[in-house]
Amino acid sequence: MLSRSINVLRLDLSLPSWHFPSFHSSKIPNGFLPLKDLSRAKAPLEGTTWFMSSINDTFEAGEAEYLRFPSYQSEGQLLCLAGITFVSESHYGYDNICHGLFAVMPFAAWHYRKGCMRAARWVLYQRGELRKETSNWVTNLVELTFGEKMTVEKFQGAGEVNYKSSCFEEAVVFRHNEGKMLKEKKIQVYEMLRCKSREYCKIEERNGTQNLVKMTLLLRNGSRSFKDEAGVINVFRRECTKVKGCQLKVYLSENLTFCDQVKLMSETDILASPHGAQLTNLFFMDKNSSVMEFFPKGWKDLAGPGQFVFQWISAYSGMRHVGTWYDPKGDKCPYNDKSLCMTFYKNRQIGIDEHFISNWTSTVLKEERARKLHTLKIKRKPERKCKCS
Repeated sequence: MLSRSINVLRLDLSLPSWHFPSFHSSKIPNGFLPLKDLSRAKAPLEGTTWFMSSINDTFEAGEAEYLRFPSYQSEGQLLCLAGITFVSESHYGYDNICHGLFAVMPFAAWHYRKGCMRAARWVLYQRGELRKETSNWVTNLVELTFGEKMTVEKFQGAGEVNYKSSCFEEAVVFRHNEGKMLKEKKIQVYEMLRCKSREYCKIEERNGTQNLVKMTLLLRNGSRSFKDEAGVINVFRRECTKVKGCQLKVYLSENLTFCDQVKLMSETDILASPHGAQLTNLFFMDKNSSVMEFFPKGWKDLAGPGQFVFQWISAYSGMRHVGTWYDPKGDKCPYNDKSLCMTFYKNRQIGIDEHFISNWTSTVLKEERARKLHTLKIKRKPERKCKCS
């Protein structure tokens, strides 16, 4: 008859390869016994062998001996993988880079304040349902931040008749994304993420270009794209030519790799883009850089607090969100129920008010030019080593 105690036997598989893994036994409170018992090194295959040597085998007639957990021999203990497991529960998914960033933020903050500790694996849930992967952007951000491959637990076979439960030695669970994280804590984390992303992508400091004003127009396809891209580009190009040292770059976000995006943002002083996930990259820019954001009709009155998300990221990452433009023109919502109108407007395209956008762009460019000239007079501080590098 099996012991009814709920003890846990833990295998520590998270240690570097030069350490011998170990497992935990309730016989030694808060301690680990060696998974590989070196005292038996001279006769590793005799008796209970040197692998989990403190546990007796189970024998069945004519069969190879084995260990079973739980069992009488294991004193009812469960066998669990050891090492820290990060468990994320998010209302949103992990394929959108903005939503993924908010899910990663609290773990990065925990990593920052806990002596740069890492996780052996990640378990991802969205609204209580298991997710088995993230976008490449999110995976890259996690791996460069924590300095190791992101292993997402897939629980192969879960839901099948013979599948047994899983358990972990230690787990850190965040289910509110950033939750009540204070602003100064978010600033610390964004600084670390920016520093480590640039380090990972081998971004060099912008020597000799401090007197230039670099503007990037970051476009997107489909929803919330500009109706007249050529017209918008012409407005920005025209205003840029009026400012000494201005350089304009135009990119489609979906054509860029992770490091392409980091590099582009590190070379950008003014970022102009429609509201959308591609704006998440803004925290890769130098601090005090500027952000201009564009919306389709309907968002200002109907979108709720979600429309301010990139203003929040700007504030927490040290950027200057210099305004938004809401397209006043467009089709009228066909629904009498206003609660349905946001679904109508959410993914509409964005028009252009050439006069307004020209004046706005001119003002932002002149302010940025003045700021850059002022910055030239201030001695730059040497780059510090990234936290947890």
